[in-house]
Amino acid sequence: MSLNRPLVATGLSRSFSGRTVVDRANLSLEPGLVTALVGPSGSGKTTLLRMLAGMETPDSGSVQSGDDLLSGPGAFVPIEKRRIGLVFQDFALFPHLSVLGNVMFGLQKLPKPERLTQAETWIERLGLSHRREAYPHQLSGGEQQRTAIARALAPDPVAILLDEPFSGLDPSMRDQVRTAALDAVRAAQIPALLVTHDASEALLHADQIAVIHNGAILQSDAPDTVYREPKNAHVAKALGPLHTVDRDALPDAWQAQIDGGSKKVHYRPEAIRLGDGLELTISSMSLAGAVTELELDLSPTVKIIAVCQPGRPLQVGDSVQVSLNPELVFDFA
Repeated sequence: MSLNRPLVATGLSRSFSGRTVVDRANLSLEPGLVTALVGPSGSGKTTLLRMLAGMETPDSGSVQSGDDLLSGPGAFVPIEKRRIGLVFQDFALFPHLSVLGNVMFGLQKLPKPERLTQAETWIERLGLSHRREAYPHQLSGGEQQRTAIARALAPDPVAILLDEPFSGLDPSMRDQVRTAALDAVRAAQIPALLVTHDASEALLHADQIAVIHNGAILQSDAPDTVYREPKNAHVAKALGPLHTVDRDALPDAWQAQIDGGSKKVHYRPEAIRLGDGLELTISSMSLAGAVTELELDLSPTVKIIAVCQPGRPLQVGDSVQVSLNPELVFDFA
């Protein structure tokens, strides 16, 4: 059994051709929790994962599993000896092996009866018992991904790292597969890192969120804390739309609700709520899935954006009453 130890990166840095890709990153992955790593393209997400896995050698800093130093001054444990499970978007299953054969592959050092028992345990946890004899080409995308995760968990790794594992799945099956997979990961009681570009995936399915920008971890905390109390605009933008408005353009009553004194403030569109309050005119609107995005005339020259679920049909030119939720307005001074 794994020792349920944290996987900790301290001051990790990596440069390529003089360009710093990961910059003194600190990250602690706790046993039994899924930590989502989010950030824009090129922010260093995959390079950080590769250093944790042992696929890249850090220029400086350290990686530890509990008290065991995996990377650091004078030490580097190669990927094949780190006992870290890896799952990628492309699944990478062996086409000539069944589900059972794929999951048993990493258990070669165990006696065959024990290999079989351990593989069957994870196949059942991932809901694949009825497909144990099927080959990858006979599986749906979701079944292939669950097989890849079962294979990564079966050898009892000290941690599991998942790089965009659900992004290639059909939207109709993504939620079901993701829930089953992450429940199994949590059941293993090991640290788990989920690299994703999908802010909603991180907010809905992770226990912790770490935001990376220009190679540095800017904030790591519970999803609700990172969303409602971002430390700066980069963190806020990583988790959803963010708009900026001059403080002086806001009504005095709204300004009084907002802490700080910066000339510009940032707000999430859901901070503008339909209901009693200031009467504004809709200048444009669009349907955005389950919600409607409204552009409202705050003045002849200033517009604000609201996202809502209106209780009645709306159209451009209508007047609506709106109020402000100051918890979703940020002054990053």
